Amino acid sequence: MGPIDRARTLDDLDPPAWEEPPHPSHLVATCHRLRSKPIGALSNGDLRILIGQKIGLLWLVPLALEVLQVEPLAEGDLYPGDLLVSVLRVPSDFWLRECHWRDRLRVIVESMPDVPGEVADEVAEFLGDGENTI
Repeated sequence: MGPIDRARTLDDLDPPAWEEPPHPSHLVATCHRLRSKPIGALSNGDLRILIGQKIGLLWLVPLALEVLQVEPLAEGDLYPGDLLVSVLRVPSDFWLRECHWRDRLRVIVESMPDVPGEVADEVAEFLGDGENTI
């Protein structure tokens, strides 16, 4: 995959566009709204939500890694490191297919001097101390 066109939306990149559900929850309505926002305009919180819901991983994980490379504990509206936790929780089958991004995430995580408690379990699991190592 070449450079990511940040002016495109997930509806463009991952068609078809989703139809509006009849009675959406707040989370579902938010995800639908974010799919029509240019991916280059997504905030850390938007990335956290979409990645946490396993939506658009192929396009959004690289964007999140750009943020995390500069600030591993970037905050996505909840607490410092919540974007990292969302990325660390991406299913292992994605990381097996996209090993170059897994390796990039590993470098980011291994370079962190201090890992706060909210993030420590996810980091340990990703690095191989948990049951579902990659």
